[in-house]
Amino acid sequence: MSDLVSLLMKLGGDNLMSALLVMLLVGSMVIAYFAAVPGNPLAGRVATLKDRVSGKAPIGKRTGFKFTFSIETLKKLVETLKLTRGAEAESTADKLLKAGYRSREALVIYMGIRLLLPVVLTSLVFLIVAFLHLPTARLILSGTGIAIGATYLPPVVLKRITAARNRRFTRALPDVLDLLVICAEGGLSLDGALSRVSREFRRFLPEMADELGLTAIELGFLPERRQALMNLTKRVDIPGMHSLVHTLVQTERYGTPLAQSLRALSTELREERMLKAEEKAAKLPATMTVPMIVFILPSVFIVLIGPAMINVFKAFHN
Repeated sequence: MSDLVSLLMKLGGDNLMSALLVMLLVGSMVIAYFAAVPGNPLAGRVATLKDRVSGKAPIGKRTGFKFTFSIETLKKLVETLKLTRGAEAESTADKLLKAGYRSREALVIYMGIRLLLPVVLTSLVFLIVAFLHLPTARLILSGTGIAIGATYLPPVVLKRITAARNRRFTRALPDVLDLLVICAEGGLSLDGALSRVSREFRRFLPEMADELGLTAIELGFLPERRQALMNLTKRVDIPGMHSLVHTLVQTERYGTPLAQSLRALSTELREERMLKAEEKAAKLPATMTVPMIVFILPSVFIVLIGPAMINVFKAFHN
């Protein structure tokens, strides 16, 4: 203690005041830091004291304002603007269903993205352009281009996701039919066959397994089995699935053998896939014409004519 007093006496008046100010500032920063740490008791005491002073809360009750942008907040915003109603919203919900998004919040999240994405990206572009001190014309063009691109970006992405999903289902459908034929010949009903194929496809294509499993569940509790099969075509909108559902509907209605109908449909789908492969192979020469003209033929001409042109140039220079 005596050492501290002697040190303070040596500092003098001005230096002493400076040291006290520095210590006060450091102490205030430390206290503010620990008060802002989540879960710290000091933060609770500070908030309670503020509420008592302002009269917003009674003694012994801790309140505070906390803003969290959650699904509920987005839902309120979308419903306030009535974006989940009307024919366009129903069409968007069908598109999301075909893309594999079946949750209740899918439409809200998608509409929220379509609403907020242009605003956020356009604001960022304005800030960047203004920070770089670019001309006003470039600011307007950049903002307009980003706003238009951000508006049409979610539908394009959703369309690509749906197309990729449909391609995976198209490739897997013949194998699904073969397994259904095996299950039907083994004596299983349509519900049991779909459940069994769903379990087998869980490791290879979980999306197909989910759709078949959901159809098997709907066949059990919906009043009309035809409606359960038609729901499958709504979720998986590919020609092969439409053919499979029509075959199953006819089998349910007329009582035709399930295994025989599925075997005929499987053979038809495999032949159709083979025809598509042959069609792509037949289009290959016409598709390769432009790359050959642009990339391959100039290289061939350089290799063949290049040495002769070099000799001609040498002869003229000599």
